[in-house]
Amino acid sequence: MLIIDGEKFKVDVLSCKRTADFLDKHAKRTENGDLKRELIGVYFNYKLTIAPGIDRAEYSRFWDKITEPEEFHTVTVPGTDGDYTFMAYFSNIGDELLLQRGKANYWKGLTINFIAKTPARF
Repeated sequence: MLIIDGEKFKVDVLSCKRTADFLDKHAKRTENGDLKRELIGVYFNYKLTIAPGIDRAEYSRFWDKITEPEEFHTVTVPGTDGDYTFMAYFSNIGDELLLQRGKANYWKGLTINFIAKTPARF
């Protein structure tokens, strides 16, 4: 179950990829080849793939939430020691039409990136 902005979504996570991205204020090599850098912090970013077979109404509710035109969201995802909650924006959201039956559309392969607003570690 995922939680976004306090709303719980009954979606099964098929895959959860986490990265720890190191962001520099600046990084520059000196003439002798030494690297000088000023680290801002380490950002934990997530890429989730949602499992197929979600109830169509719940899928639609989830899609509406993750495509809201909001700058940031509070997201709770699996973490190292239990759940991890952080502020993030969403990017690279995509899915694929699996089947169209009458006027009902069934989707698969929903992926979404959660990009951290602030560093998890300084």
